Amino acid sequence: MTVQIAIRLPDDVVAFLDTSVTVGNAPSRVALVACAVERDMRRQVAEHDAAILRERGTADELDELGSWSVAHPTTED
Repeated sequence: MTVQIAIRLPDDVVAFLDTSVTVGNAPSRVALVACAVERDMRRQVAEHDAAILRERGTADELDELGSWSVAHPTTED
């Protein structure tokens, strides 16, 4: 589902959108704007995840299992 919205952008940003579409770097203004917004959404999620890792550290409940597995290799025929 999509929702139509109206936005105002500076002239230079619109010129960039139009040039990008004209030279084939994007199929449409909408596609380029949506791509930019989606990229920023991923960036914000990544920043949030990084903040959690800084706060809590990277250790988790599987660290011991990984260490044990390295110390006890098995081979199966």
